[in-house]
This record gives sequence, C-alpha cells and structure tokens, in this order.
Amino acid sequence: MKRFALFAASLLTVVYMAAETIPATDTRITYVGRTAVEGTAVSFDWTATTIRVAYSGKSLTMKVSDTKRNYYNVWIDSPTSDVPDRVIATYGTDSVITLVAASDPVNKTRRGIHEVVLQKRTEGEQGTTTVMEFTADKFYPATPLSDRQLEFIGDSYTCGYGSENSIKTDPFTPETENASKTYAAIIARYFGADNVAVAHSGMGITRNYNSKFNGWWMPERYMQTFDMDSTQATRWSAEKSDFRPAMTVIYLGANDFSVAMQPKYEKFRDQYYKLLREIKANYGEDYPVLCIATKAHEYLFTYMRELVNNCGMKNVYYLGLCPALHDNDSDLGASSHPNYQGHQKIAYSVIPYVATITGWGLQDEPVK
Repeated sequence: MKRFALFAASLLTVVYMAAETIPATDTRITYVGRTAVEGTAVSFDWTATTIRVAYSGKSLTMKVSDTKRNYYNVWIDSPTSDVPDRVIATYGTDSVITLVAASDPVNKTRRGIHEVVLQKRTEGEQGTTTVMEFTADKFYPATPLSDRQLEFIGDSYTCGYGSENSIKTDPFTPETENASKTYAAIIARYFGADNVAVAHSGMGITRNYNSKFNGWWMPERYMQTFDMDSTQATRWSAEKSDFRPAMTVIYLGANDFSVAMQPKYEKFRDQYYKLLREIKANYGEDYPVLCIATKAHEYLFTYMRELVNNCGMKNVYYLGLCPALHDNDSDLGASSHPNYQGHQKIAYSVIPYVATITGWGLQDEPVK
C-alpha cells in the first residue's frame, strides 16, 4: 500500500511538471511590430502586430489583458493567409484564452512541435493589448524575423477597415476590420516578408478625415511606440528595434482631401517632408521609400509628383493609383473601403515597384 501511494505521488509530480509557463518576454517568442515591455509583460496596439509561439503538447493558453476589445487572427501550423484558422477576441483583465485545445484536429493529425501565429486584426483605436504569459507542455524557439521585412505607413486602407465585408453601404464594425486582407499583408506574403503597419483610420499628412488643418497627423504619430499614446515616454526607437525593413511604403493623402476640402500645397509638402526625414533618420539616407498617391483627388496626384520630384532625397519614388483601379461595387466593402478583392488589385499595382526597388524580383507566387 505504501509503494502504491509513492507511485501515485510520482505520477502526480510528472503531471504537474509537464506544464511550462513562460512570460511574454521569453526570448523564444517572436514579435513582429512595435512593442513595449514592463516587467515580464509585453504591450502593443498598432494594427497587424504579430506573435509567433512554438510549443509541444496538446494545448496552448495565453494570459492577456486589453483596454478595450481587439480581434486576432490565429494560424496553427499553417502559413499566414487571408483566411485564419480561427479568430479570437481579447478583452478584460488577466483573461486566460485557450489558443489550442486538446480536442483540436491539429493534435490528431500531427505530433511534435507546433507553431501558433497571432496577428492583431484591429487597429490601435480598438485598444491596447498586454500579454503576460503562455502555458503549454514545453516551449521552443519560434520562427525568427524573416530576412525580408517591409514597413507600411497608412490610414484605413492599410488597417483593413471594412475589408471583411463586401457591401459598401454597410457601416464599419471592428469585426469587419482584418489586417491580413490588406494590400500590405498581401504584398508581404507574396515576397515571404514580415511587415509592420504604422496605420490609423482617418489619418492624414496635414489633415485627418473631416477635420480642420490642425491636430495630430501621421508625421507626428509615426515615431510612437503606441498608436494611441503621444507622450514622450513612449517614443519609438528604430535603433533599439530588431526590425530592419528593406523599404517603406507610404499610402496616405485621401483624408487630407476629404469632404470637399484640400490643404495648401506648401503645408502638405512640408508635412510630407517631415515624415520622409523621420524615415530617413531611422534607416539611413539611401533607404528607399515609395510614396503612393491614392485615387482620392486629382490634385493629390499633382501634389505628390511635385514633392517627390523636388524633395532632394535619395531613393524616394512616386506611384499614382487612378480611379479605374477599382470597380466601385464589387471591390468595395464596409463604408466604401476596399474589400479583399479591392486590396488584391492594389497589391497587383504595387508589387512590381517593390520587386524592383528591393531587388527581390518577381516571385512565382499567387497574389493573395
């Protein structure tokens, strides 16, 4: 009887020892995007911020808090795509979310090491996420940052505002925002690159949507660790970041010309130059930047061509996307923003420029 009791106690010890809990700061976890560390917790709010976690065992849980409610794409042992394996929501304080359960099909079809990828679908305005820890049987180094990296700066198009919808008259809801269905994500997948999106809906160069010509614009927001926090305490440092993009794509300007108003050229030019100087300060004088003029207004094409041609900076390029790019019904989602098909068409237009500027060339890959 005593030997049986000792054997039972031994089994309990084995079961107890099987689970491993690691802090969010564990070096085996890979983060793609701007993050801040406090103690052993990791916080972020920019759209498309991505986490990669590798583990073994039949379950994986995450302890997390959120200031509002954010949605995340989750892929389990599969490459990122326009369709996630599942979608989860983060909200409340110290919530424990089961990312993979023992009953999931992945545990029946494959043993060994699994990798889970989480991507923030929603933008900073929907809240700040703080990850505290992960629990599984055992953890391993996740896939590191890709050798190919891209930075995108933009507004609602780059956030994927309404991209999950195909009815342009439908109102926006956070559930229809999906960072994996944007032109930025499609371009990154095509080249096998990691991407960071510094983007906020309604944002402009010198004027935000339906606002006056003063306030908080992208040239001011670009150097923030958090989208929604402008304090000096959260200034972002490219020097301290592991992310080293091959080029930056700027897709801004539509909101500057919103509701039948337009900025003066000189003000728009000066603000755009401010943003270009910030990018060059981060990555170097020779670093390439592609400046896209949206189809918002014919004057925007003139503004953009003029400022790019006269900026006096190396490797700054111009691309204009004309109104004929999109079908105004089938290519638009909620609030007349591009749906997935609309974003594919933008990606088709931008990919040749990225291929040439980076030297990566065109790939034998689908644009999806």
